[in-house]
Amino acid sequence: MTKQPHELALLAQSGRLLASVFALIDRTPLLGKSTLEINDMVEQFITHDLQARPASKGQYDYGFVLNASINEVVCHGVPSETDVLLDGDIVNFDITLEKNGFIADSSKTYLVGEVNPAARRLVQTTYDAMWQGIQTVRPGARLGDIGYAIERHAKRNGYSVVHEFCGHGIGREMHEEPQILHFGKPGTGMALREGMVFTIEPMLNRGRRSVRTEADGWTVKTRDGSLSAQFEHTVAVTASGVSVLTLRPDEHH
Repeated sequence: MTKQPHELALLAQSGRLLASVFALIDRTPLLGKSTLEINDMVEQFITHDLQARPASKGQYDYGFVLNASINEVVCHGVPSETDVLLDGDIVNFDITLEKNGFIADSSKTYLVGEVNPAARRLVQTTYDAMWQGIQTVRPGARLGDIGYAIERHAKRNGYSVVHEFCGHGIGREMHEEPQILHFGKPGTGMALREGMVFTIEPMLNRGRRSVRTEADGWTVKTRDGSLSAQFEHTVAVTASGVSVLTLRPDEHH
């Protein structure tokens, strides 16, 4: 589960490249675009400009380079030319990238056009909850500390945390041990060690936490139709704390 320094350097390179993919989306006017258009733009950028591989394409027979999850879609939304982004939507893009054999994984929820304050607040709180989790990471901390920090922040703000999906170790494979739950009890679970690399990717709902999977076998929605938001970073446990490998140019933490 722990990576060697040369492996961490390669993971950090993948992370920087993936951050540049989100910088591209940041510069792109999303209103009126279909999620398939965004998918195709990202695929071109990863393969052509970055000379890297979109790691999600072909994984578990998935045909696209990203997940696009709009409004009440919690995760695993499938890009489509008929899913056009409308004024007031929130949309999460979840993207993976592999370079030199190592994979980075990150996601960000975007505000499309004029988004109402309740939806904005959900998105901001989800982002902050992810950071609450990240800031607990250091050698000797426990997995339960991460989940507890995220869940406490969510509940304090009146939101529920989805239990069915969790963060995960990552490296040469997309999903490695350990699992990173976004809820938990402090002081419980595995102790973190320097060199561990994993994702922290909480999904917060405005309503209840229960979800259902659509007939396509991918799309997961809130059962009560309430809005859901998600953010994700790939992080490494360092001697002094944590390094966020997918940190984006616009982020200051």
